[in-house]
Amino acid sequence: MAETALPSIDAGNTAWLLVCSALVLLMTPALALFYAGMVRRKNVLSTIMHSLAAIPLISLQWALIGYSLAFGPTHGGLIGGLDFVGLRHLDTMLHEGPNVPKLSFVAFQMMFAVITPALISGAFAERMKFSAYVAFTLLWSTLVYDPVAHWVWSDNGWLLKLGAIDFAGGTVVHITAGVSALVCALVIGKRLKYPQERALPHNLTMTLTGAGLLWFGWFGFNAGSALSSGALAALSFMTTHLGAAGGALGWLLIEWKHRGKATALGIASGLVAGLVAITPAAGYVDPWAAVVIGLIAGVVCYLAVLQKERFRYDDSLDAFGVHGIGGVVGALLTGVFARKALNSGGGDGLITGGVKLLGLQALACLASAAYAAIVTWVLLKLIDKFIGLRVTEQDEREGLDTTQHGEEGYAG
Repeated sequence: MAETALPSIDAGNTAWLLVCSALVLLMTPALALFYAGMVRRKNVLSTIMHSLAAIPLISLQWALIGYSLAFGPTHGGLIGGLDFVGLRHLDTMLHEGPNVPKLSFVAFQMMFAVITPALISGAFAERMKFSAYVAFTLLWSTLVYDPVAHWVWSDNGWLLKLGAIDFAGGTVVHITAGVSALVCALVIGKRLKYPQERALPHNLTMTLTGAGLLWFGWFGFNAGSALSSGALAALSFMTTHLGAAGGALGWLLIEWKHRGKATALGIASGLVAGLVAITPAAGYVDPWAAVVIGLIAGVVCYLAVLQKERFRYDDSLDAFGVHGIGGVVGALLTGVFARKALNSGGGDGLITGGVKLLGLQALACLASAAYAAIVTWVLLKLIDKFIGLRVTEQDEREGLDTTQHGEEGYAG
């Protein structure tokens, strides 16, 4: 049966976007490995489940209502309408600009929606009920991720119309997830005997493998956000790579000086911090600026992670220290290093005299962080009342793999 083609479709851009969608999907299993290697053996499967379960849960949520809320016709710049519930009518629509089928754009954005709540799980690893996680993930995606995506990326979103920019998710993904992770850590509470007993990573090889796959998949995350296979994608690809390299070196050097050793976990954490920070800036800054952004993020995120010891909160896998702080660093530095000459859809940052953009970036950070924190706190309190957030002390001692899933990650 012959395929009905959309008018003016660009096959090259479509292929690029679909491949990048697959790369972004790969990032969620990569995150599962990255997180799972850092927990104890008895919690490896439960930690992996937090990431893998997000794929079917949020894929269906996005298809049913999420995309419509994020990108449907606006209601006051705050939220999309219900015009595209169930992805109605989108199979016959063209996404203007890159001239790709609308469904290819929906698929690409779906993978962003999938990984974002999975990032939060690093804060409450080893102690949250799986039933509570499922409820939280669905509600958080609907009430936090979708509205903020509309604010920042929808053509009529209020932050976008003001002039704030976020190329691939510094505010939408990393600030919302990172700040929500901190709220989760505070509301759910510390792991048993923390900080007197520190849970050591059970398999750093797994974590490093996950970090490498995240680096690979992030090219889809950022370069794919150009939505076309042209010069902007090439710029975003290069800045992504250099940002990651800068982050890895920044973290490695400060850790080496502070602790006397350069660790494998440190270089993995640093490269992720660099990737987080370059995400909002990737399509707006020069390659040299990407290195600077990465270096700053590596150092700042390392110092942020150290604050856990000072303030004695238990963000198990540093979701706030890396994603929340890294997202803020990246969003603000976008307001410093952005150049409109590189991307007409952006603006001029501080280095080219654009003071206003830095202020707008700060506003976007504050608005997304405050909104995510308030809604997350309310959701956690409601879920705790009706389902219960935390496993029992006995279940926590035994491990969530057996008590929540009836399985063990390692035989014997």
